[in-house]
Amino acid sequence: MLKILKAGFYTTVQDSGRFHFRNKGVPVSGVMDEMTVFKVNSLLENEVSAAVLEITMTGPTLMFEEETYMALGGAEMSATLNNLPIQNYKVYQIEVGDILSFGRLDKGFRSYLGVREGFTSKQILGSRSFYKPITKENRLRDNDVVPFIDSKLFQPKISEIKVDSFLDDNKLEVSKGPEFHLLSDRHLEEIFSKSFTIAHENNRMAYQIKETISSHEMSMLTSATLPGTVQLTPAGKLIVLMKDGQTTGGYPRVLQLTDKAICILAQKRGGDKVNFKLV
Repeated sequence: MLKILKAGFYTTVQDSGRFHFRNKGVPVSGVMDEMTVFKVNSLLENEVSAAVLEITMTGPTLMFEEETYMALGGAEMSATLNNLPIQNYKVYQIEVGDILSFGRLDKGFRSYLGVREGFTSKQILGSRSFYKPITKENRLRDNDVVPFIDSKLFQPKISEIKVDSFLDDNKLEVSKGPEFHLLSDRHLEEIFSKSFTIAHENNRMAYQIKETISSHEMSMLTSATLPGTVQLTPAGKLIVLMKDGQTTGGYPRVLQLTDKAICILAQKRGGDKVNFKLV
């Protein structure tokens, strides 16, 4: 078990997602930054779909009640193990009673904690990912416990890796969305010629862009959306749907973020700058 001594700002259990239920209105959910979680789970020799803790902005204080091996990745949050600094993308052996805590957020926005064989909290519709309408909980709270399998016999083949961090990247590569052809030349110039600011209205459902572009009168039937779909409101506001975003929408779907771009955006916070690049 992992005991949550202090939950931090927004800490959840997430895995690769909840699939085959979008026709029922159920979002995919799952980790926001798949690239980071792939590296963390690879270090621990876990399945790609193994559940992790997704830690947003302010980290929790955690106590391990069983032996295991752990690794962190993603945002740089001044993590310590028993008050000693530790680094991302390195495997650490954990003893009963060890305390993992986090300090100042230096870079990025979301950190990921993985343990050997992943967290084993309850599966609902084939996923352990928190999503309140389905799981009845949207975050971990003080004194919660998250189960995992005791893995003291694990012998990691690779103890650490060096990664090319994308926490400083601000280029979001996009492809054309279904309604891209409705954009005017003026819209295209506005979208691809300048940088945009991440609004403070951002979460696992969607990221809003602070600046607006030209308004429009495009109309469309409500249609399917995906994580990474960029919608354009009549007032000229850009909204990027994320992992908990709705499955349908009535605003033109003008762009679609690549998988990497979703990961880059997931590590941004209000006030950060991004720009779009068509690929």
